[in-house]
Amino acid sequence: MCGILAVIGTKATAAEAQKQVSLMDHRGPDEWDVKALPSGILAHQRLSINDLHTGKQPIESKNGAWLIHNGEIYNHQSIRIDYSERYRFSSSSDSEVILPLYYEMGADLVHKLDGVFAFVLIDGEKVLVARDAIGVKPLYYGVDEHEQLWFASEIKSLIDKVTVIKEFPPGYYYTNEEGFVQWFKPEWLSEAIPTGLPDELKDSFVKAVEKRLMSDVPLGVLLSGGLDSSLVASIVAREMKLKGKTVSSFSVGLSGESPDLVKAKKVAEFIGTDHHEIVFTPDQGIELLKELIYKLESYDVTTIRASTPMYIMSKYIRKQGVKVVLSGEGADEIFGGYLYFKNAPSKEEFHHECVRRIKRLNSADVLRADRSTMGAGIEARVPFLDLDFLKAAMKLNPAYKVMDGGRIEKYILRQAFADPNNPYLPDEVLWRQKEQFSDGVGYSWVDTLKDHAEAQVSDHEFSKAAEMYPFNTPNTKEAFFYRSIYEEFYDKAEASKLVKKWIPKWQDDKDPSGRASTHHDQTYYEDGEEEFARSLVEECAMVAV
Repeated sequence: MCGILAVIGTKATAAEAQKQVSLMDHRGPDEWDVKALPSGILAHQRLSINDLHTGKQPIESKNGAWLIHNGEIYNHQSIRIDYSERYRFSSSSDSEVILPLYYEMGADLVHKLDGVFAFVLIDGEKVLVARDAIGVKPLYYGVDEHEQLWFASEIKSLIDKVTVIKEFPPGYYYTNEEGFVQWFKPEWLSEAIPTGLPDELKDSFVKAVEKRLMSDVPLGVLLSGGLDSSLVASIVAREMKLKGKTVSSFSVGLSGESPDLVKAKKVAEFIGTDHHEIVFTPDQGIELLKELIYKLESYDVTTIRASTPMYIMSKYIRKQGVKVVLSGEGADEIFGGYLYFKNAPSKEEFHHECVRRIKRLNSADVLRADRSTMGAGIEARVPFLDLDFLKAAMKLNPAYKVMDGGRIEKYILRQAFADPNNPYLPDEVLWRQKEQFSDGVGYSWVDTLKDHAEAQVSDHEFSKAAEMYPFNTPNTKEAFFYRSIYEEFYDKAEASKLVKKWIPKWQDDKDPSGRASTHHDQTYYEDGEEEFARSLVEECAMVAV
């Protein structure tokens, strides 16, 4: 993982590119390099994960093309074997396999990559830029006053150089011959309602997790104590045990009141991880807001609420020497796990909302996971967004996902891992109600943020919200407070338009928190939680799909 920057043109200098890429040194604190070419410049800030000694970028091919890549190619070993007799590799880096694929397939190489990526390749006058299907790895672009194209992993490296900033669309590639081309066109992106069965769900997810254990540095798991991260952690722990290893797990919450910390500890004990609890106070979180928003590049309320504890946890993880973590983002979009999905008027609308949420992950949970972890110099991997698993999950008839007849959200995923003979999780976690991360760390976290914003923003200031911010006008003082911090760093109108607000579709409340949903039960597990869990398992098992 890393931060990348490219200039297509001849007016910029290597020193200029180095200065801009250094603004992302948090993404790649291990080493950097810049290469000036006849038709452009490539710059790279590296976080060393695979091939620690010879994986420095930009990478030069034997035929003269140069590459910078941010991401992980999980099938790089098989590609390397396929090309070993007709391509001379200079490293064992997963990134380098892009080059022989390019010479044989051109832009179509993206279909051969199993992983996440944002890369820029310059071959003489030819340029190829591409981004992974879901946008797990960030990429932005813009044009400067000399009509040069700039590309970078984060806005901060472009905002002083270009006149217009846009997000490079997920699932697209760009060449200077074809322009932008959509390469990712799965059947589930259409309006058609799928009719498939859940026969591949469990196996495909286990494989998605296992392939993400590729690393030459210490690896851990983020464990909130909710269903998604707990399933990931359980599979990782099983695989590590087969290798005679114990994986480290990490959870974060407010002292004495975090539902996540309580459940995460029970999961850790059940699956046998080396567990770490990171406890923070609301004041510590508030002190980090300006630093966080700069690295996050967002003013969205939900994103900031959830990113702050994740950023605090990531800083701790980095200090422990762990540089890679697996996380549970994506499941709620794929399976309609947010509580507002209970209000979907039909299974067809339910499915369409799942698709819409997946298409916007690059501006929501995926953005949060990337910036919160890379902001501290660690890499987050998200197995729920594995393309093979997505294919298996999105082919499902939405009747398997809707919350009819009293079924809990994500029922079909829970059922897939409800093995009484070989349990992956304790029942009370396997059947735990959805908590949005910003709520699960402790309910007073969001409440304190609201109170702090009320104290910082006067009624007079808030009355000017529409005048000051006509796009995405803040509708609460909390939103106004975050927007004002964002504008200190990113004051171009084009930058503010890159931010998409996280708004529940069928939830009539200004607050996007899961607690604002009429379906949220704050006391879900206060008394008799073991008995309740068992009764819920029995009840769900009797509900027909």
